[in-house]
Amino acid sequence: MTPGPPRRALRVAVIGGGPGGLYAAALLKRLDPRREITVWERNAPDETFGFGVVLSDETLGGIEQADPVVHQALQKEFVRWDGIDIVHRGRTLTSGGHGFAALGRRRLLRILHARCTALGVRLRFRTPAPPAAELARTHDLVIAADGVGSLTRETHADVFRPRITAHRCRYIWLAADFAFDAFRFETAETEHGVMQLHGYPYAADSSTVIVEMREEVWRAAGLDTPRPPRAHDPMESVHRCARIFADALGGRPLHGNASDWNAFRTVVNGRWSHGRTVLLGDAAHTAHFSIGSGTKLAVEDALALAACVEEQPTVEDALAAYEAERRPVVESTQRAASASLRWFEELARFVDQPPRQFAFNLLTRSRRVTHDNLRLRDSAFTDAVERDFGCPPATPPMFTPFRLRGLELRNRVVVSAMDMYRAEDGVPGDFHLVHLGTRALGGAALVMTEMVCVSAEGRISPACTGLYTDAQAAAWRRITDFVHTESPGAAIGVQIGHSGRKGSTRVMWEGMDDPLPEGNWPLWAASPLPYRPGISQTPRALDAAGLDAVRAEFAAAARRAADSGFDLLELHCAHGYLLSGFLSPLTNLRTDAYGGPLANRLRFPLEVFDTVRAIWPAERPMTVRISATDWAPGGTTPEEAMDTARVFVEHGADAIDVSTGQVVADERPEFGRSYQTPYADRIRNTLGVPVIAVGAISSWDDVNSLLLAGRADLCALARPHLYDPHWTLHAAADQGHSGPGALWPAPYRAGSRKPPAGRTDAPRPRLTLR
Repeated sequence: MTPGPPRRALRVAVIGGGPGGLYAAALLKRLDPRREITVWERNAPDETFGFGVVLSDETLGGIEQADPVVHQALQKEFVRWDGIDIVHRGRTLTSGGHGFAALGRRRLLRILHARCTALGVRLRFRTPAPPAAELARTHDLVIAADGVGSLTRETHADVFRPRITAHRCRYIWLAADFAFDAFRFETAETEHGVMQLHGYPYAADSSTVIVEMREEVWRAAGLDTPRPPRAHDPMESVHRCARIFADALGGRPLHGNASDWNAFRTVVNGRWSHGRTVLLGDAAHTAHFSIGSGTKLAVEDALALAACVEEQPTVEDALAAYEAERRPVVESTQRAASASLRWFEELARFVDQPPRQFAFNLLTRSRRVTHDNLRLRDSAFTDAVERDFGCPPATPPMFTPFRLRGLELRNRVVVSAMDMYRAEDGVPGDFHLVHLGTRALGGAALVMTEMVCVSAEGRISPACTGLYTDAQAAAWRRITDFVHTESPGAAIGVQIGHSGRKGSTRVMWEGMDDPLPEGNWPLWAASPLPYRPGISQTPRALDAAGLDAVRAEFAAAARRAADSGFDLLELHCAHGYLLSGFLSPLTNLRTDAYGGPLANRLRFPLEVFDTVRAIWPAERPMTVRISATDWAPGGTTPEEAMDTARVFVEHGADAIDVSTGQVVADERPEFGRSYQTPYADRIRNTLGVPVIAVGAISSWDDVNSLLLAGRADLCALARPHLYDPHWTLHAAADQGHSGPGALWPAPYRAGSRKPPAGRTDAPRPRLTLR
C-alpha cells in the first residue's frame, strides 16, 4: 500500500509546567520533531509544591518504552525500597515485598526541563499562559495541565462539568533531612484525637512527611491558628508536628516548602476535552495521596495522550480516544483512592484493633492490596495475621467457624437473599428447592431465601414467595428438610418483609419496578409517596388499624417460619420496602409518633422486630438488614445508620446485615468492588457488633481480606452464587483447602479437585541445561 502524504505538523500549547505537562510536551516533540510546542509556566523553574514523587514499576515501564533517555535519567536518581512499616501504639510491624521508587520533585522537573530543551520544546517560565480559548485560535492542540485549581477547567466549567469534593481531613506536606528505611505509617493518639504520619524516602538523605488528621482534631489542637507567643511564626505548625511525631523522626526537625494545611479535594469532570483543549493530570482528576502520587497519574495521562495523537487521524479523534482509554483507568484509581481516603478519615475507629489486624486493615484499605497478593509479597506477615485471627493451620480465614446465638456456622460465606420470582400464589416450588438446595450443597455456611412476604398485599410481584398460608409453610418445610438432610452442617435462613410502596410490580426481567399492566392490588407505606412519581402507584399511609394488621402479619409469618425449620430469621428493613420506608427521612413524612426524628421513625420497625423476636425461638439467631445510606441528599446519614443498628442490637438482633440504597428511585450509588462494605465496617468497628457485609463482593480473596481486616464477620454473595452454585467449595479447591468448613457432599467428592483443562496443563519437560 502506498503511504499517504505526511500529516501537517501540529502547533501545541501546554498550560502548566508540572511533570505531566512537561512530559506530554517532550513525548509529542520526540514523536514528531516538526511540531512546534510551547510550555507556559507561571513559576520559576525550581518553584514547586511538595518534595518527593513516587512512581510505580508499571509507570516506569511505560516511560522506558516511550523515552529511554528520560528513563535512564530517572534510574540514576531513584531511591528504592520494598517495605512498609506500620507503627501502632509503639509497636512496629513490617510488611515487605511491595516495591517503591521515588525521587525529589525538583530533580524530576530538572530532568524533564533538560529533555524538553534538548528536543526543542520552548519553555516559558515566570509567564502566565494566555487563556485556553485564545491559545486554541492559534494552536492545533491546547493541553491544560494547570493543576487542581485549573483556571482552564473553571473558565469552561459549563463544558467540562467539574465536581469537586472537599474531604474531612486536613494535611500538611513537609520534609525531613534523613531517609526513612521504608514507607512509614504512624499514628499519634493525642488528647485532641488521632493524628497520622505518612512518610517515605525520596533521596539518600531526605524524606517526605505528610501529617494528616480529621478537621475537628486539627481545630481542637489549635493547628488552624498559630498559638501565642509564636503567632508571628509561620513555622509553628511545622514545629508542633515534629514534636508530635518526635519518635518517628528521631527527634529531628521538619521543614516546609510554602507548606500549609489543606483539605484534599477530589476532582471529577464530566468530560475532559473542549474543542482543541484537553485536561491532563490534576486538572482532569485527583486521587488521594495515600494510594500513590498524582504525578504518576499525570505521567500516565501524558503517555496516553501522546500515543493517541500519534495514532489518530485528527486531534478531535485523538482527544476522544485519550479520554476513552484513560477514564476507566482513572475511575478505578479514584475508587481505590476514595476507599483509602475514607479509611484514614475514620482511623480513630480502628486504633483499638490488635496490632497485626490493624496493620493488615491499613494495607488492604483501598482493596487493591488483598489477602492473596499480600501473601505473595510477604507470606510470613500474612501467616501471623491469620494466626491472630484464629485460623487453624492451612485454613483460609473464610473457612473458620462463626457462632450466632445457638447457631454454629461452619464458615463465613452466606448466599445472599435473591428474589427469584418463580412462586405461584406465594408457594415456593421445585425451582426454589433446586435453587436453594443446590447452593446449600455448594458449601456456603448459610443460605438465605429471597424476601418472603408476610401477606399477599405485601408481595413485590405476583411471583414472590410468602409465609401467610399453611400451604406455603409446608412447601418451605420441604426445602429446609432437604438442606438439613442432604447438606449436613449447612444452615438455611428466611428473610421476611413487606414490599410497601414498591409492591404490585412486574417481575424483574419484564420491567423492574414497573407496575403490573392489570390486576394491581392496593399499596401501603409510611407516607403516601409513589416510588417513581408519575409511574408507580401512590400508596396509602398506614393508619393505626393498618399498623396493627401488619404487626400481626409479621407475627404469623414468624410462627410459620419457626415451624418450617429455618435456622435463622432476618427482618428486612432495607431497600425501600415497608419497614425501610419508615426509617428513611425521604420516605417517612409522618407527623404522628411514627415520623419526624429517628427515634420516632424507628418506632414501628422496632415494634415489628420485638413482636417477631418474642415469637422466634430464643436459641435461633435473628438478624436485620438495613440500608445504611439512601445514596440521595437528605437521606439516612451514617450516624442514623449507626443508631439504627445499635437500637436493633439492644432489642436482641444478633447481627446487622448492612446493605445500602434502593430506597428512592433517583439515588446515585457509588458502585464498585465491595462498595457497600465501608458501611458494614463503620457499624462493626464503632459499635462492636457482628455484621454481614454484602454488595459486589465477588472473589474468595475479597472475603478473606474483609474478614482478616476486621471489616465484617460474614460475607454475603449473590451474583457469584448465580454464576457458580458451588462457589464456596470451588473457593476451597482453588486455595488447596479441605476441612470441616468446606465439606463436599459424599456424592460430589470426586469433583473436589479441579479437572485439568487440556494439554497445556501437562508437566513440561526440561529441555535446557543450567
